[in-house]
Amino acid sequence: MTNIDAAVGAAYLKDVVRQYRLYKGYVDKALPRVSDKDLHTELDANSNSIAVIIKHVAGNLRSRFRDFLIADGEKPDRHRDTEFEMPDRASRDEIVKWWEEAWGILFGSIEALTPEDLGRTITIRGEGYLVIEALNRSIAHTASHVGQIVYLARHFAGESWTSLTIPKGQSANIKGEFKK
Repeated sequence: MTNIDAAVGAAYLKDVVRQYRLYKGYVDKALPRVSDKDLHTELDANSNSIAVIIKHVAGNLRSRFRDFLIADGEKPDRHRDTEFEMPDRASRDEIVKWWEEAWGILFGSIEALTPEDLGRTITIRGEGYLVIEALNRSIAHTASHVGQIVYLARHFAGESWTSLTIPKGQSANIKGEFKK
């Protein structure tokens, strides 16, 4: 077990929650801008639709964060390969349900962590990771897929898209979180 300074650990956990809320918020803002039809549109045979990406992210978050400190992050009931299949078109409500349930599990687990937990070892697919490593790994994975979802949403919105963050040409006018 690694010893982590309590103040640094608390600040880290607060930032982890902030980052996850930011990434979830991007999709929460982008998803309503996508038509039901486009939720299932693949740009080509080697790409995934927004629905499939959300199904995958939800499956990943549910598996990793359910019983986070006590069970392997790859749960026996997770079938990762099927996350990339959509034999029947899921409804928008079903897709949003997957999304919200997974984030509920994630936030419940992370908000229960203490700075002391960051130095504990957990397993993912039988491999040991410090909690802090597992969180960093998950943030990076989630952020990459959030980027894919937002990119696709922007593509489908076309000229009607409005920025989720700082609009082009507006960097000099930023305030708050984005001004650093």
